[in-house]
Amino acid sequence: MSFINTLILEKALGLQGGNMMRRKIALTHLSLVLFGLAFLADASQDKPASAAGEGQALLVLNSQSLAPGGPGPQSRALTLDGFFLETAKGRIALPAQLTAKPARNQAGRLEGQARMADGRLVRLSVKPEGRDFDINLSAQPDNDIIKWGVAVGAAQDEYYTGLMERVVDGPQAVSWAPGRQEAMNLRSQKVEMIVKPTTSVYAPFYLSSRGYAVFVKGNWPGYFDFCADDPQRVKVEFEGPTLAMKIYTSADPAALVRAHALDAGPPFMPPRWMFTPWRWRDEHSQLSEYYDGTPVTGPFNSQVMEDVLMMKAFGVPCGVYWVDRPWGPGRFGYDDFEIDSKRLPNFGAMVKWLNANQMQMLLWIAPFYQGQMEQEALAKGYNLPGQPPQPNNYPMVDMTNPAAKAYWQEGLAKLLKLGVAAFKLDRGEENIPESGPYKVFDGRSIRENRNAYPAMYIKAAYDIAKKYRGEDFVLMPRGAYTGSSAYGAFWGGDIGGTQEGLRASIIAVQRSAVMGYPLWGSDTCGYSQQLMEQEVCGRWLGFSCFTPIMEVGPTRNLAFWSMPRTPSYDTELIAIWRLYARLHYRLADYSYQAAKVAHRTGMPIVRPLFVVDPKSPQSWTNWQTYQYGPDLLVSPIWEKGKRTQAVYLPAGRQWRDAWHPEKVYPGGQTITVTAELYQIPLFIRVGAGTKLGDLNQEYKEALAIAAKKPDLKSLETEVKAWFQKAAAGDVRK
Repeated sequence: MSFINTLILEKALGLQGGNMMRRKIALTHLSLVLFGLAFLADASQDKPASAAGEGQALLVLNSQSLAPGGPGPQSRALTLDGFFLETAKGRIALPAQLTAKPARNQAGRLEGQARMADGRLVRLSVKPEGRDFDINLSAQPDNDIIKWGVAVGAAQDEYYTGLMERVVDGPQAVSWAPGRQEAMNLRSQKVEMIVKPTTSVYAPFYLSSRGYAVFVKGNWPGYFDFCADDPQRVKVEFEGPTLAMKIYTSADPAALVRAHALDAGPPFMPPRWMFTPWRWRDEHSQLSEYYDGTPVTGPFNSQVMEDVLMMKAFGVPCGVYWVDRPWGPGRFGYDDFEIDSKRLPNFGAMVKWLNANQMQMLLWIAPFYQGQMEQEALAKGYNLPGQPPQPNNYPMVDMTNPAAKAYWQEGLAKLLKLGVAAFKLDRGEENIPESGPYKVFDGRSIRENRNAYPAMYIKAAYDIAKKYRGEDFVLMPRGAYTGSSAYGAFWGGDIGGTQEGLRASIIAVQRSAVMGYPLWGSDTCGYSQQLMEQEVCGRWLGFSCFTPIMEVGPTRNLAFWSMPRTPSYDTELIAIWRLYARLHYRLADYSYQAAKVAHRTGMPIVRPLFVVDPKSPQSWTNWQTYQYGPDLLVSPIWEKGKRTQAVYLPAGRQWRDAWHPEKVYPGGQTITVTAELYQIPLFIRVGAGTKLGDLNQEYKEALAIAAKKPDLKSLETEVKAWFQKAAAGDVRK
């Protein structure tokens, strides 16, 4: 490199006058980048044996952060080839000319260009940013370009993860089909990058065990092929007139996760009460009797009162009570953001009663209008173009239209004024148009709007909630894409209530953490296929305790004291619920502090083993074990009848068995532990200040308490007394 070029690079990177060693390392790094861009495109002797065809563009990114991908001088290089653009006339490979003679522009980018046979000018730019690279592909004209593509070289047995919470692409139930073997590793899979219902947390981001990660910017649908068609390549294809992506490099997977989480976020910082236990049912009915035949005489919804009174009697803490749809009038219980006074009598007072019991109120919402609002919205053109009339999920709000969004937000404001502190944001990815000639209000096509919609949906709810509640609210959608994480927490969709559904959820929380979504929970016991099996529910309660959101429901609109099978009054499940709800409640401060770290640094709360101990091969294979925050290690068991678990203990520290505190193990080894139904394999880092208490003794106490059925008639008198005081104005807000 010439002296003049060296000075230019120093100035561009702000290295002049800095530390000499830092300057040398940075300049050597960029010299290698320039070498790869300028010469490797024409140096056929340096190409991999299976490289793309002669005369095609080839980009080599050098980084000492990369693990060797093979023998030779380019072993620490990332090779990108297979560049193409596609129009209606077909796919066109980009020529070697594109990468043959790069030049540096005023913004510090290295640029190459090539004139195509059809006359269009294609540009490729690469901007080194520390250890990372911003890459952009564009063309003029670009109005007929359908998609772009590139391939990233792959090493043998290279590991990939990210992109989606579901285990495999396709219909969601495939992810929890019996016999499913895939787990965290995406190698040999193909993934369509479009948000699908209902397990719908996505991010166009994956990381590799070689020490790099790819983040595709924008919202256009895309496609990833992880060595399925070609074992030596990851294929990346995205629709749209341009392609922008960022390649991060670091030998530390945690650094890759953190960098992307901050670029796509930063993650939402929730109030502390989000980390307390939650309870909900899918459909609340107003019944004349409680589960045991006791007549209902209290002032609020019978099932809400039953849940709250029973939890209080058992000593099960609850910080969020959630009422799902229906809660309003109309055929689907969601008309005009009004409360159905027959189903939920004295709703405003009920919210205050919950608050008096240290519980926040959460309601279900969706991004469409119903009732009189539907008619007015359609008349004013507030609906999403391209969505045909249908009985439900219609008409969806065009979130790019300020007036349409504001009209929908007026409905949320009604609920916020009643004291509602949280919303479950459903249906943002269901029945949404994704093809056709239609454009939304701001001019983008409905195809580009498809992945952008979940983030616009949560942002609209965030803006109105912040107006009324400051920082004291939580939003929880099931759909997510780039931009969503800054505004809320997420739940794992309509997961199957089987042992395989639990397995899929253990994978989902870790994939979500990798993708930059540190706040996540699942429907304990499952949502679809609600078999309510004791073993599955018991194991799921232990797992949910060690996710940021512990939400118990919908439990077939019943409870552990009114199961639709024998035993109907399930003493053991009540005891397990009590054990883990109390533990989760005691960990609220711990979880809250971990969330602060996630918000500030991007480090997730749930940490897959390869994030904390990447040098160990076991960290990449023992997927069922993860760290919860800095001090706790858990290994949820998902299979019925299983009472042992192989647990890898991360190296560099010692671990104490929470169930047998006298047992301490050095890290860096796999051990096999025994775990009864009520026991999740759980370890505490030696030296940590986190205290869990005597869990075995607490479970014994829980069994004794659960064995005694509470007297609902007596408990209900407290509710009526509170309501009478409230009616007389003698209860503080």
